[in-house]
Formats: sequence, structure tokens, C-alpha cells
Amino acid sequence: MHHPFHSFSPVIKLLKEAAHDPHVLAIKQTLYRSGADSEIVQILAEAARNGKEVTAIIELRARFDEESNIEVANVLQEAGAVVVYGIVGYKTHAKMILVVRREVDKIKRYVHLGTGNYHANNAKIYTDYGLLTSDADMCEDVHKIFHELTDLGKLVELKKLFHAPFTLHSQLIELIETEINNSKAGKKAQIIIKVNALTEPQLIDALYRASQAGVQIDLIVRSICCLRPQVKGLSENILVRSIVGRFLEHTRVYYFYHQGESKLYCASADWMGRNLFSRIETCFPIEDKKLRKQILEDGLMNYLQDNRRAWELQADGTWIQYSLSLGKPVYIAQQHLLNHTS
Repeated sequence: MHHPFHSFSPVIKLLKEAAHDPHVLAIKQTLYRSGADSEIVQILAEAARNGKEVTAIIELRARFDEESNIEVANVLQEAGAVVVYGIVGYKTHAKMILVVRREVDKIKRYVHLGTGNYHANNAKIYTDYGLLTSDADMCEDVHKIFHELTDLGKLVELKKLFHAPFTLHSQLIELIETEINNSKAGKKAQIIIKVNALTEPQLIDALYRASQAGVQIDLIVRSICCLRPQVKGLSENILVRSIVGRFLEHTRVYYFYHQGESKLYCASADWMGRNLFSRIETCFPIEDKKLRKQILEDGLMNYLQDNRRAWELQADGTWIQYSLSLGKPVYIAQQHLLNHTS
């Protein structure tokens, strides 16, 4: 799902059905920004009253929402849910739902992973991706992360997900290095990254090395970017743009060409030190080829075509709004999605 171009209602529906399904045993969810009167919180409270094992990981320190999150914790605790405040010293910024259901002769898990908060109003004005899956390995990974969050932060090994502050940073460096090696071997190499901010020095250095090795790099960064593109001998193969439009761009998408066997990930983490080293974050692969193609086209290439709401970062650190070429039709990425996404 690509919000707000796709409705947020399937996420609400998942929780509603889980709350009333007699075969559902447990629901676990992270809550970073969510008011006590939100429908999601009320559904979780109802699920707890219906006898489900409900666990909520609430980040009390979500900036500007501290008081609201305390209210959320009180509502859920009064309903009988287990409320946990994560690992000491690390903000829980990951976006995860886990539903555990008894089916015939086995226990099956269902998962939602997202790039944005579980806030229905935000889903109308922020762009975000959400994945619903019952893939056994991914569900097992999410189960392990919840166990980590409720078991004093013991490090767990995951099969498919990367997570901060443990593996995400090193895996991103490794993915960039793979593109560098492929380019040096004369193969096509490409990286496209869409984040809210890019400030982490080691990742910036790795992108500089990739540019010098001939990797074509496009960065779509909504706010702060400490990387300087188009600097001779340093970052000539890097272009940076920011989209400022009707909706706040909030998706985090990482794309690596990987010799034609593209690797594409969505994540809760920006490329900042605080996300990669001081927060619990998740980064999940998009394995279905159809979905991967859809996100590449709609979530990345579409934004690289925008010639009206795009601002380009210059080598001297200034931003210049894209200048439309004479006779070229206007292309607005968000409007294209509004017109063509069903």
C-alpha cells in the first residue's frame, strides 16, 4: 500500500478482524505517534477486553507527543493489554503489527510493516509504504524483534529483515560496496535512495566512493542532506533532489541494481546517525517482483521525473527549483499518483 494514494483502511480492518476473530491468540504492535482517541488504540483495547493477548510497544519520548502517548498507555493498560516501553536508551521507531492466529493444526502469523506511523490522519497527508505479509521468515523476524523489545533487548538473528541499531547500517554499507565492485568490474551499477534526511558520515563517504567508481546515484531527500552532489572528482555521478508538494514525502525506499537482480527495501529509518545507532528500526525487503516493479516505478522513478515540485541540490549546498524546459509538459509526481493509482 502506498499512502495516501491507497487507503489506510486495510490496516484498520486487519486489526478489527483480529480483535473479533475467536481464532486470533495475540496482537502485538509498536506505537510511536497515536492519540488515545485513535481508532487503532480503541481496537487494541477492545481486543484485550475480548481476551486476546495484546502487547503494545509505546515510545513515550516521541517528540511533541509525550503526553498523548502516556494517555495511550493508560487506556491500553486499563483494558488489560501489556504495555512495554522498549529498550532502555533506544527509541522504538519501527512500525510493526504482528497477529498470531490458530489455524486448523498450526499457528500462523500475519504482519504489517510500514515506513510511517500508525496514525490515520497522518496517512492522509504523509506519503508512506505499508506491506501486509504472511511470509513465514519475515513473520518470524518480526516475532523475534518483538521478543527482543520485551526481553531486555537481547540481540536476535534475523533471516530477512535488517534492523537498527544492530545490522542495518553495516548492511547498507555492504549493499553500496557491492555496487562499487560491480561498477569496477565494468557492470552496470545504480543506487536510488529516498529518505527524509541524509546526514550519516559513513554512508555519505560510501556514496562518494560509489560515485568515484562510476555508480549512478539518485537521491531523493526531503529535508537535510549533508552530501554535496556534482563536485568534480568526488560526487559527479550523484544527483540530489527534494520534492515539496501537496503531501509530505515520508517514504523511505532503498534501491540497488545488483546486476539486474534488483534489491529494494522499505524502511522506518532515515540515513541519520540517530536512526541507525540510537533507535529500534526495521528495514524490510520487497521480494514480490510485481510489487518491487511498482515501487521502483511509482515510488522512485516517478519522483525523478517531477519537473515542477522538484528542487535540486547544487554543489555549493544551495537548492534551486527545477526549471521547466520550453515546450516540455509539466509533470508532478504526486498528481500523477493521484490520477493513476487505484
